[in-house]
Amino acid sequence: MGCGLLEFDRSLFFSDTEKGTRCAVPVPAYLISHPRGHVLFDTGLHCDAISDPAGRLGYMAKVFTVRSREGDEIVTRLAHMGLSPADIGWVVNSHLHFDHAGGNEFFSRSAVFVQRKEMEATRDAEAVKKNGFDPKDFDHPLEYRLVDGEHDIFGDGKLVIIPTYGHTPGHQSLRVRPAKGIDLVLTGDACYTRENLDRNILPRISWDESEMYRSLGVLRRLRDREGASLLYGHDAEQWGQIPHAPQPVV
Repeated sequence: MGCGLLEFDRSLFFSDTEKGTRCAVPVPAYLISHPRGHVLFDTGLHCDAISDPAGRLGYMAKVFTVRSREGDEIVTRLAHMGLSPADIGWVVNSHLHFDHAGGNEFFSRSAVFVQRKEMEATRDAEAVKKNGFDPKDFDHPLEYRLVDGEHDIFGDGKLVIIPTYGHTPGHQSLRVRPAKGIDLVLTGDACYTRENLDRNILPRISWDESEMYRSLGVLRRLRDREGASLLYGHDAEQWGQIPHAPQPVV
């Protein structure tokens, strides 16, 4: 599901790129239908970030220009498919940045999976400042389920959380294997685009560069050695090539 667009200087994604070129990238969220219920990967931007970016995002609105329109947020996107937040049994937050956890507050009936390292970082003033965490995105009375590393959500190998630290202290990706021969990995911001992976180039800002390089290596192995298809975190070119809701990716 497309939750709008963010525009910014391209050099933020590619540390070897000169400043001065703007780019616009999608803000995706993914709905996964499992036999036990609906799972959501990321919750996108909060509706206030669309209607009042400066008021909601503060200084981040000076770095990222929100190019989303009214309705480009997760509650409306779900409604287009006849669903509401109450129909979502589980949420997986790749991490707790404003464009991935902005809609968390609407999922009060869902179990929300977050890496323990990520949640602990939100309570550390230095980490909050460096990572750009904003309590408005995640500090709500939700049923957070803290996980440590890899976690098989239903114990059947179909939805497996993969630790991909580095972008933030507790970033995680999601491996989705709905049927034999289908293997997808939702990378989140562990890998913004295919170019980052192919050129082994990090974004300009990361929490831990060595960890992020390691995570790129994990994703590269899954793609190149194990045959998984990666859905990158903010890849405009790929986004233009894959089906969008209500059409399924697979």
